Amino acid sequence: MKYKTNDVIKVHAPGTVANLVCGFDILGLCLNEPNDLMEVKLLDEKKVIIHSADGYPLPSDPAQNTAGAPLIEMINELDGDTGFEVTIHKKIKPGSGIGSSAASAAGAVVAANHLLGNIYSNEDLVRFAMFGEKVATGVKHADNIAPCIYGGVTLIRSIFPLDIVAIPAPSLFVTVVHPQIEVKTKDARQILRKEVLLKDAIKQWGNIAGLVAGFMSNDLDLIGRSLEDVIIEPVRSILIPGFDEVKKRSKDAGALGGGISGSGPSLFMLSRDKTTADAVQTAMNDVYEKIGLDYHSYVTTINMEGVKVLEE
Repeated sequence: MKYKTNDVIKVHAPGTVANLVCGFDILGLCLNEPNDLMEVKLLDEKKVIIHSADGYPLPSDPAQNTAGAPLIEMINELDGDTGFEVTIHKKIKPGSGIGSSAASAAGAVVAANHLLGNIYSNEDLVRFAMFGEKVATGVKHADNIAPCIYGGVTLIRSIFPLDIVAIPAPSLFVTVVHPQIEVKTKDARQILRKEVLLKDAIKQWGNIAGLVAGFMSNDLDLIGRSLEDVIIEPVRSILIPGFDEVKKRSKDAGALGGGISGSGPSLFMLSRDKTTADAVQTAMNDVYEKIGLDYHSYVTTINMEGVKVLEE
């Protein structure tokens, strides 16, 4: 389809779970809920305009906006005068740990690419969208971006050069709890150790390989055994009230395993079926009820599609 100036596309940009416990900066999965709703309009002027549809305080300077920065990079590679106007209905709260900045970045570039006639590959879109993550965290990383664009589970083998591997994802249920505190990704990265012991690295490599093998072979027991992090989680978990209790109670309720979603504070757990996932949600809720900390929890599934175009 050939688009013209002022044509508008709407997309759902989904939340994501990065790291998947042991795969820091290299593994991620896409969620069916929640989603940002984004509207992107094609302009005949080389500029990017950002609007917040619901009054959420988003940066209006496109260079400082996680949706705007990727589009600036995109239009700088295009010939002629082309730009985009973006309206964002922000449903994924920044600082929640479920890929808010990635949703904005990925949704913007996927929508823009549709308006341009799909001239860019998914790998190109990830390359552009990582500029949004750099705005948010100061670092280019793709563990949220890639699953948001590709759908399912993705492995980022390399950033430079970019090398993304789509991994078959079993039909699992995902329970997420978001304690109502904010953990900024930039801050959560700064507290990490710069060096790790060789014995810890060996254990972590085994878990990452086991997790990928578990996904590819649909071996749920192997997935459960591999959802262990001996490097990042022990440090970051101190930022999240109730973490140890949520993890223990969730496993007791039948979860395969899980941990911190991205940099937190959201926690996720994978389960074989909805009955178990619902029981895990009850266990999570009970922990935060007893702590007296506000929270939001929900049960969803793995999104195999990624960013979804709603209107063309």
